Amino acid sequence: MNPGTAAHRNRSRTPGSAVTLAGTLLVLALALWGTLALWYQAPSPWRWPLLLGWSLLAAGALAAPWQRGRRRRRLYVVACLALTGLLAWWWTIAPSHDREWADDVARLLEADVRGNMVTLRNVRNFDWRSDSDYAPRWETRRYELDRLVEADLILSYWMGPHVAHTLVSFGFDDGRKLVFSLEIRKERPESFSALGGFFRKFEAVIIAADESDIVRVRSNARGEDVYLYRLDLDPAALRTLFLGYLEEAEGIRRQPRFYNTLSSNCTTIVFDLARRLAPSLPIDYRLLLSGHFAEYAHDHGGLVPGYDYAELQARGRIGERARAHTGTPGDFPHAIRQGIPGADPGAR
Repeated sequence: MNPGTAAHRNRSRTPGSAVTLAGTLLVLALALWGTLALWYQAPSPWRWPLLLGWSLLAAGALAAPWQRGRRRRRLYVVACLALTGLLAWWWTIAPSHDREWADDVARLLEADVRGNMVTLRNVRNFDWRSDSDYAPRWETRRYELDRLVEADLILSYWMGPHVAHTLVSFGFDDGRKLVFSLEIRKERPESFSALGGFFRKFEAVIIAADESDIVRVRSNARGEDVYLYRLDLDPAALRTLFLGYLEEAEGIRRQPRFYNTLSSNCTTIVFDLARRLAPSLPIDYRLLLSGHFAEYAHDHGGLVPGYDYAELQARGRIGERARAHTGTPGDFPHAIRQGIPGADPGAR
């Protein structure tokens, strides 16, 4: 055999092999996506039969490149029809406000903004004795926007150092605090799943709550590691951020939407609202690894100036102070801010 001819044949087979490999990887990705979509969204009585059928179809599609002629074409046609059907079903899945919601997300925030005066209905102020033992309380509150004087970024770590829940607490000159948080609107008896958040498992909801509720339940009832940082915002920026949360809440109230672990979560909403103030803010990996979001805010001038991040982080850890607090709910914001740069009531 001519060596040159053999080498030429090997080279001519390389593109075909690369295409086959790329096709196999694509089929694997689609098979995995379909499996997870069915796992999280298929009705319970049909879940396992559908998963079994999908797995058999995926196996047939993976075997197709090694088949010949009519058999290969049939496998591809069946796989394409199955994928088309799955996608058609997927786009029928719509968010809803009509489900059996857990108590802490049962109500939607309603805002009435008239000039300087804001009236909020369904502000949460639960008394948490444990994560499952609480006294529910929903309130109507009124705030004057020109009395809005400060805001704090709060990160609550519940799954290691790289993942945190992001909240923003607004302070008024009379000492009142109001916290906004975008959360999953879980049904009874659902619990959070980061993977499920990619597959339309949860609706989104914006909760407005008292600090003695939404911060204390995380630090005390759930034992999460909570940090608080003073944001460096002027009055106009504070007002924009505050009203931005109300606009987002009203949008959700009018049209339900899905929570998404990557693109629509507790951290991305803060980033999206911050871009109203600074449109040039860059996309950063710390928007996905939310446990590092405070560092991102510090690097872009969003936290109180004059301190390096390590000091702000060390002094902003409020979990121990929160758990040691035995006073009234109204004293809770004062107690957790002791020693925090820019936020310590005593220092101010």
